[in-house]
Amino acid sequence: MQIEELLAMIANGEDSRHQFKSTIKHADALAAEMAAFSNSNGGYILIGVNDDGGITGLTADDIRQINQLIANAATNNIRPAINPLTQNFELPEGRVIVVMVEQGFNKPYMDNQGLIWVKNGADKRKVTAREELQRMFQAAAFIHADEMPVPGSSIADIDIPFFEEFFTQFIGEAFADQELPSDRLLENMNLMKAGQLNVCGALLFALKPQIRLPMFIVKAVAFPGRDITDVNYIDSQDINGKLTDVFRKSLSFILGNIHHVQAGQSVNSLGQPEIPRIVLEELIANALIHRDYFVSAPVRILVFSDRVEIISPGHLPNNLTIENIKLGNSNVRNPILASFAPRVLPYRGLGSGILRAIKAYPNIEFIDDRDGNVFKAVIWRKIA
Repeated sequence: MQIEELLAMIANGEDSRHQFKSTIKHADALAAEMAAFSNSNGGYILIGVNDDGGITGLTADDIRQINQLIANAATNNIRPAINPLTQNFELPEGRVIVVMVEQGFNKPYMDNQGLIWVKNGADKRKVTAREELQRMFQAAAFIHADEMPVPGSSIADIDIPFFEEFFTQFIGEAFADQELPSDRLLENMNLMKAGQLNVCGALLFALKPQIRLPMFIVKAVAFPGRDITDVNYIDSQDINGKLTDVFRKSLSFILGNIHHVQAGQSVNSLGQPEIPRIVLEELIANALIHRDYFVSAPVRILVFSDRVEIISPGHLPNNLTIENIKLGNSNVRNPILASFAPRVLPYRGLGSGILRAIKAYPNIEFIDDRDGNVFKAVIWRKIA
């Protein structure tokens, strides 16, 4: 960092990436600040600068003591330890230390009291909400939403004929030849534990998953115009059932509310959908498999006169961006569900679905809305 960049930071004031401190005397307080940056998007702590941007400056002794305090706090007062970088600057008003803290890969980071801090604007706040904690552990691959138990569920929820057919067809062994009971087989397949289905097991094989997981549905609405505030709609459905049913009904909803074109076929043909079927299959499957199941909200499908929107709860996980998913990069948010998905849906994994969709129909926009905690696929229609 150059002095000009430092002065620009000071002139712009504090925000969620920049914190000013006139001095630092306590390792615990410093550790909480650095943990908040590590649990958020990283940032800079400027020591020797007042909250209002006035430069108080530090002495040579201050510099030595504070740098030692930073090293001790990062190693001994944050779990897991972090590795901040420091840089000392000599300004006319006095010396300033800049501490650069990167976004961590082993979230959540805790202070000595076991508290988890995140940035909240220019300040910080403690994380206490269970859902937010779950997402942080999910980002660190400690837990996954699809393996969470479904309270009150049991083997009685399973659609046994469907499960038997799946087992025979995809496991490659006749279900009738198995010596183990159904609940033991489900446990061995990592779909059940201690008599309760997990989220993946319920979504795949429960006769009516939404009895216990009421928000894990697809809400689909078709509007006559281009605005979601229209008071009238053409079609509306709450789509539920097993994951295979939800996929099939969601695909049918979109296909039933977009145009079909002749495309060189005979006048008696059904026509080709204006948006290739493979595009809709890939994006619907992506929404159902990779959504954040820690968020109690439905997937939404909105059909407008100029576009189709498929909106999934949960922004892109970890460091994924729109740019790198277009290059085929992926991060499996629900590994159990993703492992079964190729056997029940037209899903191949490996980050190839987005690539196939774009290749078949380039006029797709992806929006990673981190503030709203949703991911949107917007398919622009050629026929308005």
